[in-house]
Amino acid sequence: MIVRAPGKLVLSGAYAVLEGAPALVAAVDRYVLADPARPAALVTEEVQAAIDAGALDAAAWFDASALRSAAPEPPLASPGAPPREASRKLGLGSSAAILVATLAARAAAASEARAARASTEDRRAPAWDPRALFLDALAAHRRAQGGGSGVDVAASVYGGVLCCRLGPGGELDVAPHALPGGLVIEVFASDASARTSAMLERVRALAAREPEVHRALLGAAAEGARAAIEAADARALVAALDRQVDALAELGDRSGAPIVTPALRRLRSAAAAEGAAITPSGAGGGDVSLFVGGAPPSTAWLAAAREAGLERVPMSLGAPGVHVLDAAPPLPA
Repeated sequence: MIVRAPGKLVLSGAYAVLEGAPALVAAVDRYVLADPARPAALVTEEVQAAIDAGALDAAAWFDASALRSAAPEPPLASPGAPPREASRKLGLGSSAAILVATLAARAAAASEARAARASTEDRRAPAWDPRALFLDALAAHRRAQGGGSGVDVAASVYGGVLCCRLGPGGELDVAPHALPGGLVIEVFASDASARTSAMLERVRALAAREPEVHRALLGAAAEGARAAIEAADARALVAALDRQVDALAELGDRSGAPIVTPALRRLRSAAAAEGAAITPSGAGGGDVSLFVGGAPPSTAWLAAAREAGLERVPMSLGAPGVHVLDAAPPLPA
């Protein structure tokens, strides 16, 4: 039995979601695979947190390579040796997807074992309760990462495109959201990457050092996030995203966190000329960025993006949430 959980892209609401603003997050058709019948080769901090909390009996084997990008390592020290291929994260929420896939895979295995001993009626029972799975994964993910909104967990569990709001008690309200018609979203991977936790630490330091500045910038980002939820067409959504990028760029400048990278800054005017926005997905600092508009990027814009170190990554948004594969693809040995 193979279970797979999708990765995610944050479309809107980065940073501001932690202050209660709505965030838009989409599951993507790149998945973590988990097999409870195979021993775990690696136990992530999030999976260990779920085990420690009693939400998980054991880890499971997983493959998260679809949520990573090949990246050449420096050549080996021995003369004439070819360079090895490594991989780096794309910022698609791999830690959350690994956790969700593992929890679901172990639940499915337990359900299958019970069904083998049960009546025909019991065999039709679902392998897991999505709400319970979500809450277990959210708690373990936050425990391992020291907090966070949990929107990546929501995307992996429920799939689709979601509007997520963080409540005052830390609860995360999740609801399906319809994006405007005629919208084009293209995904680009950067040759730079950043740790979300490190970015958040710098922004929190700004909040402690200059609380009024932090409050004003997150307030501006929150206004853009609310406008994105209300956007009825592609043009309105692009305008809402641009407002957020303006605020996040200054937030990064003031905190010393490269939320909006120099490459994105160079490409913004060219995107605007095409009626589009170019925005970091999630915490920024590299990883993946989004071209959002009413039409695909032009050949000239794509060339400028390549020159800036951005590589187009094919993927579709709105993928289904965690599920058991009926026909599992072949797995590596």
